[in-house]
Amino acid sequence: MGEGAQDLTPIVGANLRRLRVKRGLSLERMARASGVSRAMLGQIELGQSTPTINVVWKIARALDVSFSTLITERSASRTALVLSDRAKLLTSQDGSFTSRALFPFDEPRNVEFYELNLAANSREEADPHPAGTTENLVVTSGELELLVGKDRYHLGTNDAIFFEADVAHSYRNPGSRPVTMYLVMTYTNKTG
Repeated sequence: MGEGAQDLTPIVGANLRRLRVKRGLSLERMARASGVSRAMLGQIELGQSTPTINVVWKIARALDVSFSTLITERSASRTALVLSDRAKLLTSQDGSFTSRALFPFDEPRNVEFYELNLAANSREEADPHPAGTTENLVVTSGELELLVGKDRYHLGTNDAIFFEADVAHSYRNPGSRPVTMYLVMTYTNKTG
């Protein structure tokens, strides 16, 4: 995770602990289910380690919840202003891929809206999301090569695609300039 990650660290940790305990899972069983080490899960729960995007996805899949369920802080407000200078920015381990949530972190949701940026000549791999998850993606600048399962799609500026995201997929920027995309992710009723 990147800028704003310090804000998300305690939120992810508290949500992970709450959901793991609610399901009666030990750290050991959670580690086996998610593929994330027991030590790392413990550090995340204690707020001592900031997980990468891929680690949060692994935990969400293991708990059978949406990504936003883990990064959401609960509040009672119905209207929320998401200011760009206070946005929660998540980044890939190498920093080439960023994801900015364009929804409030007030409660888990089944539909999420993101701004994604992928550096020139780089790639981001995504593990399968929970069954029934869909992505609706529009490229607003640059070009994108999207691999969904074994199918490859080329998208240019203003092109859009809708696909079932419960299979491995990857985003590749074959160009010499960054690509910006907007993503609407919809889960089957999986908030927790």
